Amino acid sequence: MTDHNGFSRRELLVAGAGAMLVAFQLRSSGAQAQIPTGSIPAYLLGAPTLGSDVDSWIVVHADNTVTVYFGRGEFGQGTLTGMLQVAAEELDLDLGQISAVPLDTAITRNQGMQVSSSSIEGAAPSLRAAAAEARQALLKMAATRLDASEGDLRVSAGLVSVTGRPGRSVTYGELLGDKRFNLKVTGTAPLKPVAAYKLVGARVPRVDIPAKIKGSYEYVQHVRLPGMLHGRVVRPAGQGALGAGAKFKTIDETSIAQIEGARVVRKGDFLGVVAADEWSAVKAAVQLKVDWDMPRTLSGTDRLHDRMKASKTIDKTVIDVGDAGAALSSAAHTVSASFKSPYEAHAPFAPNCAVADVRADSAEIICATQNLFPTRAALARVLKMPVEQVRVRYVESSGTFGHSCYDDAAQAAAILSQAAGKPVRVQFTRGDELGWDHYGPAHLAEVRAAADANGKIVGYEYHGWQHGWNFVVEATEELALNAKIPPLALPDAAHVNKSNAGAMYDIPNRRLISHAVPGLEGYLKGSYLRSPLDLSISFASEQVIDELAFRAKQDPVEFRKRNISDPRWMGVLDAVAKASNWRAHVAGDRKSGDIVTGTGVALGTHFVSYGAAVAEIEVNRKTGEIRVLHVYGALDAGLIVNPASVEHQIEGQLIQATSRILHEEVRFNETNVTSLDWSSYPILRFDEAPVVTPIVISHPDKPSTGAGEEVLAAGGAAIANAFFDATGIRMHERPMTPERVFAALKAG
Repeated sequence: MTDHNGFSRRELLVAGAGAMLVAFQLRSSGAQAQIPTGSIPAYLLGAPTLGSDVDSWIVVHADNTVTVYFGRGEFGQGTLTGMLQVAAEELDLDLGQISAVPLDTAITRNQGMQVSSSSIEGAAPSLRAAAAEARQALLKMAATRLDASEGDLRVSAGLVSVTGRPGRSVTYGELLGDKRFNLKVTGTAPLKPVAAYKLVGARVPRVDIPAKIKGSYEYVQHVRLPGMLHGRVVRPAGQGALGAGAKFKTIDETSIAQIEGARVVRKGDFLGVVAADEWSAVKAAVQLKVDWDMPRTLSGTDRLHDRMKASKTIDKTVIDVGDAGAALSSAAHTVSASFKSPYEAHAPFAPNCAVADVRADSAEIICATQNLFPTRAALARVLKMPVEQVRVRYVESSGTFGHSCYDDAAQAAAILSQAAGKPVRVQFTRGDELGWDHYGPAHLAEVRAAADANGKIVGYEYHGWQHGWNFVVEATEELALNAKIPPLALPDAAHVNKSNAGAMYDIPNRRLISHAVPGLEGYLKGSYLRSPLDLSISFASEQVIDELAFRAKQDPVEFRKRNISDPRWMGVLDAVAKASNWRAHVAGDRKSGDIVTGTGVALGTHFVSYGAAVAEIEVNRKTGEIRVLHVYGALDAGLIVNPASVEHQIEGQLIQATSRILHEEVRFNETNVTSLDWSSYPILRFDEAPVVTPIVISHPDKPSTGAGEEVLAAGGAAIANAFFDATGIRMHERPMTPERVFAALKAG
């Protein structure tokens, strides 16, 4: 592969060169690099990154700075800052001395998909172990250099000194500067005790924020390459059923003949246009006359859940403890209800974008993927190139918290570049993004629960219908290669979640049944979206738990406490009740007046952390409008690396939960998706956003666990429970739109 500055990779790889440095920077139209990065030794560029080598994790430079390499990017949630805190803590560096390089398949390591709030939980321990190994090696070098025992050495900001011997010191840079450790990560190097932490646990400002505030941060939408063309995909306004593709009857290429330099690119059923400037590409995509074949294979939004219930399903007993049937048949208080949740879009504020430069024997693709190495493999398939010839670089886009269209845009850019013989930038439109997304799957829940006369939950049964995920074949690959959609993946997060559906309560008899709808005929494309299925599960489960409290004539918080023994669940519940100044009461008392208020509480998680929320709302009985005034969220995620980042995650989750509970729903007719803009797919507006109070609970003695998804479900369910408190009526379908609310109030 040849660099666009004229150097080949071969020229950069000097045999045995440990001291040669290569400056690295993404090309752009003048935007500043998003985060200061250290220099990259030649031995790392293009070389395989071996997990057992300290050198594939850490490089110490002569100026006493350090560059770390890991497989996690900045997606807007502060992960980069947290990872740097972990490494700097273990190495005894100041945060200003350490940097990381952007994700790049030629340089950075493969630490798997960046999903499920797994960065600090799953990726940081490996980085910590490598840093500990590096520190131990550096101290051995220092002991030799300073003629001292390792026990007498002290380190501060990468300066190693000898206790009681003023002036005897050496820096990391002087010990190793730009040379290799030539060591393996053994996992035996002692880790710094938590009690000695200075950076981990501190409210460190995020390293990416200054450039974002100044407007100099480079997003993928800003990237430009010399000689680059602009491209657009051409598809029906919204996708049809999964696997139906987008077949056209006729194309009139003369319809864009008047647009200078514009041309049509066709590969199989994939259609796109390229032009020298972006406006010409926009016009060409709009004006190209295509007659699409749109079969009537969808149910339409309103008949979706009936179709799911009637489908032949793949059933899985997720958990079956005790005898739920017997407990439910003989209890003093029994509740049975069904709940409907819709398809939801990722709906990033900035539609996805990618830039590709495909040549005869190499390809570079710059995109915002969460799955760097799987994305490279898929691009190799689409381009019909050996995977070793494909290089993928990550540059941040607008956050999507799940599998949106980033890989689809990358594949489209690659195909257009390969056809045009030049670099091509593809920018999706709002309609492309919403109409061709991987939606969070719809869900149907039937829940039964029972409590005895004292308010102890004795039985619980949850049946959930939903289909699995497609994250193997993008729309571009499906259209271009006629790729068939394989059976949908069914990871734990695509089933009824045993960690969320009643798991926080001491229920002796509990049964969860997941009914997986095959989803390959007559359903929309689905994949993971922030806190997959958990918002739907908690919307159902926590309303049923709340209803049990009502039937038992008990305060919702006290009822939950009566049924919890886990101190961490009790901790988040106590914290959120205290922060919100919870007033004990029996929920659901009917109130008079056109504007009524209510307060609700709920618990929820994704898999491993502990979340609780309280919501304060008001309901306009005359219009059906709900206004969420204040949401309190408590999150226990074990050892907290950066409390400020976790607070920001809680705020984001609770605002998104408000949006999804009140507004968000992908609508479709019998042929295709019709939610294509902010009017047909409304989201929460700025003036609707509630006040959010985040409460972070840290357990330094526990491992760090996920903090990006684990209070969202509780937030949505708390709003639903607050609606019952305000009106005495349960909502069984979300989003809780004014039309649905008004109908429920009228029926009630």
